[in-house]
Amino acid sequence: MNSFIKLTIITLIVLASTLLNAHAENMKKMGNMNIHYIALNASFITPEIAKNYDIFRSKYNGLINISVLDNTLASTPAKTVSITGTARNLAGQDKKVEFVEVKEGDAIYYLAQVNFRNEETIVFDLTISDSKESHQLKFSQKFYVD
Repeated sequence: MNSFIKLTIITLIVLASTLLNAHAENMKKMGNMNIHYIALNASFITPEIAKNYDIFRSKYNGLINISVLDNTLASTPAKTVSITGTARNLAGQDKKVEFVEVKEGDAIYYLAQVNFRNEETIVFDLTISDSKESHQLKFSQKFYVD
């Protein structure tokens, strides 16, 4: 993956989070981990980036991006973790969510996709673990069809 594509991905995520307050990036410090997470409509991703990362672009498909940094070191490098958990709408229906690890140079992030209906709120209840500790990350996102 070249630097241009990586920069494009970062720019798109920052732009999407800036333009849409409902899709703002979040960060939680949990033990030795700084966990950054964002959920947005997959249609915000360009076709080229979607193809490179095997992301299904649809107005009914959400993209979840999680990165974990080691806060015990001054440079806060990316950490390799495992992420498991559930996604559920407010009616209690489970949604499939499986994270795929992406490594680009020193960067490591985890991508998952989830289907939704217009104005559907999805609650994510995730367990993020490394070899030393495990933490629960719970957040919700209301998705809109664009």
